[in-house]
Amino acid sequence: ASASASAALRIRRVDRVPKKPLLVIYLHEDLTVGRSYEARLHFDGSIWENTEGIFEGKYKQRASVAGDDGDDTSAWDDDAGESDGGAGVQEHKYVGTYFRPHNARRVFPCFDEPAYKAPFQVAIVRPATHHVLFNTERLRTEELSRPGSPAAPLVVDLFERTPPMSTFTFGFLVSDLTQVSQVPANDEPEGRIAGLKQVRVWARPDFHASVAAVRDRVKLILGKLEAYWGVALPLDKLDIVALPGFSYVKPADNWGLIVFKESELQQGYYSLAQELIYQWLGSWITPHWWSDAHVNKAIAGFLSAATAIEIDGAPAFEGKWPMTILYSIYYEFSKRYPHSRITAMKQETTCSKTELVLRMLNLTLGGDTFRQGLQKFIQNREYRTFYGDDVWEALTKQAHLDGRLCESVTVNEVVDSWTTKDRIPMVRVVRAYDQGTATVTQRLYLRERPHDVPEQDKMLWWIPLVVVRQDALDFTNTSATKWMKQVRQVEIEDLPAADQFIIVNPEEIGPFPVNYDERNWNMLASHLQTDEGRHRIPPYTRAKLLHDAWNLAYAGDLNFATAFNMTLFMLHERNHLVWNPVFTLIDHIGRHIDMSAVHKKFETYVRTLLTPLYEELAGGQAEHEKTSEANLRSLAKNFLCRAGYKPCIEEARRAFRKWMESADPEMGNPVANQYICPVFKWGTREEWEFGLQRVINFPEERVKSERTYLLKTLAGCPSQPAKIVRLLTITVLENNGNFTDNDISLIFKMLSGGSTGYTTLFNFLKDHWDTIKLRFKDRESLWDNMINSATGLFTTQEGYDLVSRLYVQHQGEFGTAEHIIEKSLKNIKEETKWSDENLPVIEQWLDTFLATNGAADQKFYG
Repeated sequence: ASASASAALRIRRVDRVPKKPLLVIYLHEDLTVGRSYEARLHFDGSIWENTEGIFEGKYKQRASVAGDDGDDTSAWDDDAGESDGGAGVQEHKYVGTYFRPHNARRVFPCFDEPAYKAPFQVAIVRPATHHVLFNTERLRTEELSRPGSPAAPLVVDLFERTPPMSTFTFGFLVSDLTQVSQVPANDEPEGRIAGLKQVRVWARPDFHASVAAVRDRVKLILGKLEAYWGVALPLDKLDIVALPGFSYVKPADNWGLIVFKESELQQGYYSLAQELIYQWLGSWITPHWWSDAHVNKAIAGFLSAATAIEIDGAPAFEGKWPMTILYSIYYEFSKRYPHSRITAMKQETTCSKTELVLRMLNLTLGGDTFRQGLQKFIQNREYRTFYGDDVWEALTKQAHLDGRLCESVTVNEVVDSWTTKDRIPMVRVVRAYDQGTATVTQRLYLRERPHDVPEQDKMLWWIPLVVVRQDALDFTNTSATKWMKQVRQVEIEDLPAADQFIIVNPEEIGPFPVNYDERNWNMLASHLQTDEGRHRIPPYTRAKLLHDAWNLAYAGDLNFATAFNMTLFMLHERNHLVWNPVFTLIDHIGRHIDMSAVHKKFETYVRTLLTPLYEELAGGQAEHEKTSEANLRSLAKNFLCRAGYKPCIEEARRAFRKWMESADPEMGNPVANQYICPVFKWGTREEWEFGLQRVINFPEERVKSERTYLLKTLAGCPSQPAKIVRLLTITVLENNGNFTDNDISLIFKMLSGGSTGYTTLFNFLKDHWDTIKLRFKDRESLWDNMINSATGLFTTQEGYDLVSRLYVQHQGEFGTAEHIIEKSLKNIKEETKWSDENLPVIEQWLDTFLATNGAADQKFYG
């Protein structure tokens, strides 16, 4: 350590802190405040395959398409580059880095946090047969002499000094991948793309054709991002790498060097745009601490989706963004216990919710105001770090300047009300039709019962109220009519006549469901049942109305008859975006009423909705149909199969019969996964038994996931109790050695998916109590799982009585599962209340509907 070239500080000792990645340097003298010091450390380490920080990998390449120089001699080790035995395939090795989030400390001593930025001056030694990609361009290469060494010569590459950057953006790759040929377009001045002198794509030679279009995609994205940010990247070059065998979940987004899995570069614009955004917002300007990274990730997610949609409509989304993240947020944050205390899930949902809030701000403040606010934010922090609040302050200033937000209101206040609690609100709109006004109230949105979340009365949000009215349908104006400024209730005025509906929060502008009075709901339902009316409301909003109605009814906030009325237009609906939430809703409600007598009528209702949809899609199937149509047809077919649709079941059984008649069924499963569950549910005992024997006799060399899938369907699909009893007898009573404890836990879990499964499991437990207790004496986890699956899913008074009698009969014998059955009884009591309130309403509506509608029963089993 030294303060200057002439005055070295004396080091007393250097310690490694046990079990921590810390190095402590003790000095003889005190350091002077405000003075700069330099520490020089010598270090070394080893490189391991698939490790954190720095890693080694390999791939195989046909020799006929090997590198240009044809020299495969390597200096990695003695067997590098060797052939696989004459088949014309050679093994190639590489070494790379992956420092996110804090793995630079594993490679060299450093202050390994995002707030610390420094320039790097780097030299890297490599075999002459390979090359190095680094954050910056190579300055020069020098040979290293190794007298007498038979291996290929080594060289050292020296690179340009990097700009100040955080350690996690440092990266290099030593490989023999080759550059994908490029032809600069006429509109690239001096070969530049968005201010960069070089944009290069690297891959193994026989993968070049698969990534030939990547450079053009990068060029297009960079141009749009530069225009959006209003500033070019301060880099000379950008290298994009398709790395074979790259095992990390996310790309290595080093500054100026982005490493992808090969499959990721074959996708559309979205993931590529996301990583390019991180070059600006992540590498150039960086979150000060990891607690601010969710803002960074949310901005990248929002802008990459918007960029991909602008370029080519983002076909991978099938038009479902932001529904892809919105519905998962609705379901997660409406639970009594969001995330189930899983930290990783909480981080992911926080990012997703922040992304939705950004979308809300972009729509309500206006796209120009939002973009200019982000431009000012990024242009004032070059090479520096930021806090999340810095983003919101920049947006506030721009919104005030443009008159898009009241001077007394800040974006920080709005955002904090959404991001500081793991919840979302619901809004209820009750109109005073004779006065042309409405009372709007907000409260916590909860689907799960009981609604006993602590301090929910104190939870309030800043909510933009965007209103669309029937007499002037305009879904392009997304400005808020009024903001709910963290107040429980507001009034909105100047509403249309009493015979005209209103829609609040159209196009899911904000991440919250909306409830209305029954009259407004009924006007919406009637409007959607006409072709003209339905097509005047955009698909996102049609989907929202349907999704909100069913989920509010499920939560107990809306009469189920009203919610079912909102589904009547689905008899004529063919847009996949509107159908997207329907399958989830059918599954949720179907599972909940599974044990009741109403379920059979509900199944007939589902058949009535889906049969014409599927038959129309199947009949009009084109050779090059849209992916969205193919997926919709597949979903409809899947649900119809579950409901016993004969053409589907017969098709599945024909495919399964081929497996049963094969000479050696243990060689592999030729049946598509989509066919297996229908066969096990609606097929014969012989077919089910054949599947069971395949699990029992499963060869060791086969892929284990195939066995797991078979076991899941054997347990979860049958509608006949005898099949389930057979499986439980083998695995629990006979203690068959072919089934592990994990297998048995999986069976219990699958049986909890439907009433046939969990009632059969309950009866099996009741009938064999003493034997099962003895078998599970020292297997507490299995015992707990069985009690949970056998007792926790009932939803009626009949189910409550069954579980209660078992509890009384064996009181004191449940051991570690005592609290589980007590919790089950408490939950069943809540679900029983729901059933008592809703099942009569659902049954009455279904009776009325089925009196004039209904799928042809001859098309279905059961």
